[in-house]
Amino acid sequence: MDGNRIFSVTQINASIRTILESRFPFVSVAGEISNLRQPFSGHLYFTLKDEQSQIKAVLFKLQQRYLSDPLVDGQSVVCRGRISVYEPRGDYQLIVDAVDFHGAGALQLEFDKLKKKLAEEGLFDQSRKKPLPPFPDHVLLITSPKGAAVHDFIRIARRRSPAVQLSVYPVTVQGGQAAGEIVAALTALNSHFTEGVLVLCRGGGSLEDLWAFNEERVARAIAASRLPVVSAVGHETDFTIADFTADLRAPTPSAAAEMILPDSAAVRTRVNQLTRRLLRKMTSLAEMAEHRVAHNIHRLGIVRRQLDRQALQVDHAAANLEQGLRAALTHYLGTLNRLEQKLRMHSPSARLHLQRQKLTDLTRRLLLAERAAIDAGADSLARAAGLLDAVSPLSTLVRGYSIVRKGPGDGAVITDYRQAEKGERIDVILHSGFLECTIEKTGEGRPRKTD
Repeated sequence: MDGNRIFSVTQINASIRTILESRFPFVSVAGEISNLRQPFSGHLYFTLKDEQSQIKAVLFKLQQRYLSDPLVDGQSVVCRGRISVYEPRGDYQLIVDAVDFHGAGALQLEFDKLKKKLAEEGLFDQSRKKPLPPFPDHVLLITSPKGAAVHDFIRIARRRSPAVQLSVYPVTVQGGQAAGEIVAALTALNSHFTEGVLVLCRGGGSLEDLWAFNEERVARAIAASRLPVVSAVGHETDFTIADFTADLRAPTPSAAAEMILPDSAAVRTRVNQLTRRLLRKMTSLAEMAEHRVAHNIHRLGIVRRQLDRQALQVDHAAANLEQGLRAALTHYLGTLNRLEQKLRMHSPSARLHLQRQKLTDLTRRLLLAERAAIDAGADSLARAAGLLDAVSPLSTLVRGYSIVRKGPGDGAVITDYRQAEKGERIDVILHSGFLECTIEKTGEGRPRKTD
């Protein structure tokens, strides 16, 4: 182009359109649909975007008859068409000829279809959800032990309720085998435990990453669980079918620990507050009773001795009540300390050390068994070799016998004189080497002895 030439806006837009249409006569572009709109003309206008960029696109009305499903915002699609420029506005855009659905778009459709189906069956009804115990003794985590989510849950649980027993049932939480392992875990835990809370635990991710928790078999296993199930999958903005089916949905694994487990420090503080309030109330009641007794004694001097005795009984009862409350508080605190000590005794580190010792012992036993098997195999091989050598035809050749075979081109073994003819060439195989011979005579019996 001439750098000194001055173009009009129309001319430069037309030139750009020509360049783009010749450079990109047919392209395939993958992205997510957004800002979808359909004006009175019937054409579909939308923006195709990815994480870093976007492009305007149009699907004309006549081309829409080839769509397998209607377009919606949020779908991931592959649009095939050509790049052009809308000259009046100077906008370049993708003229779409065909649309293929894939990725999160297809998954989203499948998600919505299953959600509708299970909702119609009543699996999401609030009436069928089981209540969670206010003070659970055992929390069973169905999760990957390698993820950060389970460590966040355990850290918060240890801080809030150190006496609660935590168990981790390891499963794969992403991929083709994840759903089967989650269903197996729900079934196994329901068959082995009669009490406790089950927690499906996983960190955030894309719709594809969380898809195991959107499968129908997982939803039905949650619904069939006798134990209450908490869904703590993904971030606060993530929703899965498991969230709707579970008895409680937690926005994050950390929030699940906050929602399921009471804060033991807060509980202890609350117990102390109630104890002090009760003592103050009893003291106030006792003081009120003393005032009434004193008033009655003042008015009824003739029964003073009896009222004094009643006043002493009230004081004694108040003292006993205070002592009983303190004893009860001491008992509960002792129980809490014992549970904390029990938790330390069942620390995963001790179990891990025991399992490592077992692994070392099993490794040693395996090496011993392997060495014994190799020795036994060597003995068996030696015996077989000896037996084979004993019955081998080569051993017979050592004693002076030989094998007679037909000459070149045949090689058949000769065992009868009728198999050979005079003048025929034969091969005689000896223990050491062979002989090429020509038959001079054949017949029955033994050959005549020569001088």
